[in-house]
Amino acid sequence: MKTVAELEAKLAEPSEALIEDLRSVEGDIIVLGVGGKMGPSLARLAANAIRQGGLNKRVIGVSRFSNEEARKELEDAGVETISCDLLNDEQLNALPDVPNVIYMAGNKFGTTGKEYFTWAMNAYLPGRVAEKYKNSRIVVFSSGNIYPFLPVSHGGVSESTPPEPVGEYAQSTLGRERVFEYFARKNETPMLMYRLNYAIDMRYGVLLELARAVDEGRPIDLTMGHANVIWQGDANEIALRCLTKCSTPPEVLNVTGSETMSIRWAATELAQRMGKEALFTGTEADTALLSKSSKANQMFGYPRVSLLQMIDWVAEWVQNGGETWNKPTHFQERKGKF
Repeated sequence: MKTVAELEAKLAEPSEALIEDLRSVEGDIIVLGVGGKMGPSLARLAANAIRQGGLNKRVIGVSRFSNEEARKELEDAGVETISCDLLNDEQLNALPDVPNVIYMAGNKFGTTGKEYFTWAMNAYLPGRVAEKYKNSRIVVFSSGNIYPFLPVSHGGVSESTPPEPVGEYAQSTLGRERVFEYFARKNETPMLMYRLNYAIDMRYGVLLELARAVDEGRPIDLTMGHANVIWQGDANEIALRCLTKCSTPPEVLNVTGSETMSIRWAATELAQRMGKEALFTGTEADTALLSKSSKANQMFGYPRVSLLQMIDWVAEWVQNGGETWNKPTHFQERKGKF
């Protein structure tokens, strides 16, 4: 893949399993917070699956839509769009009632210094949305950041590991889950908590950050020595297929790649492909923020895109000067300050 058009086409390529799962789910799909990193490609993926399956469904994307070009691209792909400030009760309540909700709204970066907005988005808004869509099924985007750091030798946390969020972003994200869970139990709304880390495509993500450091000759801090990554297309597909797994009380699912990825190893692999040398600083800590994806793999199968394929694609993308976003993951952060 050498162009954004090729990348977007790959991200929006549905599997037969996705088409069949959406066939089994009655009604239209609304994506709240569609304007983020993953939202546009998820909405296009849903629209393509519906089109290819000949399904009688609509996909509706909701965002403030500060970028009109992005809005037009969604509409050209068959996604209906609605401009809405979800924190405005009047605008929220005017949204159509839809049986299937993908909740992607939230705030992470810029948390420090604007904590009040983060808590409003991540812990207050969920209650408003849960009441509005109490008769729907809801897939709630959450984060592996709510888990504790564990020894790398443990291979990551499972869904049964009690949360121990570090910092206000992670705390407010756990707040999101708890508020949604309250309303799920109160109103018997089927939900699923989708705990993700870290999705990538070539324009952003852990591998891009490592590849750019290699390309620019910057040393890579190894303190956070391990991470999980998953191709954004796979993460989007799992999110849509999770509409078939919503329950009351809510199902909980870790979504990430199958491997515990060594940062040192991944940077070295990227450097070999790019004809450069990877430079390092620091020493790997004994603990890291890692998740086990065994349950997701059992439900939906292993991700279609392998870690080595992602490394190949990202190395080629950076070498060719591909478009990138200034949206760092801050995967190195160990004190929860975003």
